[in-house]
Amino acid sequence: MGNSQITLSSEIISKLIEEALFMRTRSYIPYSGFAVGAALLTESGRIYGGCNIENAAYPVTICAERTAMVKAVSEGEREFRAIAVAGGREEDPEVYSYPCGTCRQFMREFCDGDTFIVIVARSKEDYKIFTLEELLPNSFGPESLA
Repeated sequence: MGNSQITLSSEIISKLIEEALFMRTRSYIPYSGFAVGAALLTESGRIYGGCNIENAAYPVTICAERTAMVKAVSEGEREFRAIAVAGGREEDPEVYSYPCGTCRQFMREFCDGDTFIVIVARSKEDYKIFTLEELLPNSFGPESLA
C-alpha cells in the first residue's frame, strides 16, 4: 500500500476493486490491447464504473477513470471520495495501472487532492492506496483561478 492514511473500510475498498476489475472486461481496446477499468465512489455512496474506449483517431480515446467521472457528473454527482483503477494486457492482466496525467488533472477538477483516494489494484488482494495529491503534487485546480 501507499503512504496515504486509509479512510475507507476494507469492504468498500474490496467492492471498488471488484467493480474496477469487472469494468476492465468491458473495455473497447482493438489497438493497444490494454484494458482498464475504474470504479468511482461518490460522497452519496453510489459507485460509477468506467472502462477505456479506444478510437482509430488516438486522441479521441477516453480512459476508464474519465469515463466513470463523466458518467457520475452527467447524473448530477459532483462530490467524490475514491476511485479504484485496474488494468493490463490480456497476457498480463495484473499490473499496476496508474491514472495518466490527463486523468489525474481531470480528477483534480472535482476532487480535493488531500482527501480524494486513488486505489491502484492488480487484484482484490494486491493494491496500493494514494491520495490524489501524492499522484499530482502542487496541482492546478479551480481555486487557482480565484
